[in-house]
Amino acid sequence: MLFVHLFSQHALRVSGSRLRLRRILSLQDLQLKMSHEEKLKNYRTAPFDARFPNTNQTRNCYQNYLDYHRCNKALTAKNKDPAPCEWYHRVYKSLCPIAWVQKWDDQLEAGTFAGKI
Repeated sequence: MLFVHLFSQHALRVSGSRLRLRRILSLQDLQLKMSHEEKLKNYRTAPFDARFPNTNQTRNCYQNYLDYHRCNKALTAKNKDPAPCEWYHRVYKSLCPIAWVQKWDDQLEAGTFAGKI
């Protein structure tokens, strides 16, 4: 099982008595090579996040909402452009129901939001 896991994104090819390991570029490898702007331009829906492997994506939605506001707060405090935070914004917008986001935004404005931002 461990062997399969370690080589899940590789293909083995037998040539005579020697094994050669040939790397196959996966979607993740290509995404790592893309710049931040290209990722945002090509964004369609939230990618798989290993922290949230289950079908229920409620925690993923909430975490990305928090990450967006934390990122935005931190970069704004440093007088930097908050553009990198846009990724989190797009992810939570695609995962979270609109009613939840509106409720959380209202709570943020009122100062009653339970999350730590």
